[in-house]
Amino acid sequence: MRRLDLEHIIRAAGSIAGADRLVVIGSQAILGSFPDPPAELAVSAEADIYPLDAPEKADLIDGSIGEKSPFHETFGYYAHGVNPEAAVLPVNWQSRWVPLQNENTRGVIGLCLSPVDLAVSKLAAGREKDLSFVTAMLHHGWITVDAVQNVLSEVAEMQSPQIRLRLEWCRKRCRSDPSSNVS
Repeated sequence: MRRLDLEHIIRAAGSIAGADRLVVIGSQAILGSFPDPPAELAVSAEADIYPLDAPEKADLIDGSIGEKSPFHETFGYYAHGVNPEAAVLPVNWQSRWVPLQNENTRGVIGLCLSPVDLAVSKLAAGREKDLSFVTAMLHHGWITVDAVQNVLSEVAEMQSPQIRLRLEWCRKRCRSDPSSNVS
């Protein structure tokens, strides 16, 4: 997905839900911070999204421009309407939102996860694709191990140890790559 595609999804989802602020929590939230990411960080065709003030309308978005919809078939990307609990996030994640609003969103604001909060979410999920995503973010210098560790105090105590272990695994994996920015 490209940033222009995410802007299109934000615009369409805002129109469908009658919302002027949408939260983008999936991997494509990275497009809020980095408009032109390398291919390994832009492989997803979906944007996980919900209206900030009416999260219950996520189903409406999903049904209208979700997977296998005419929107998806036409453009090759889609919105995945999710609920606010779909991701494990640090307590203060909303203070770090990266707003995405321009003429392409027609006034609708996409509130994208910050890179560090996105990394925590991916580390909590712990799937191979999530760990590869975090490793790539480390590799490109878009997050640091220290930055992620600094927000771990905001994560539930029972989840923090697992997230730390996965972060260390990503750091080691990244360090084994000689072209990596991680020391």
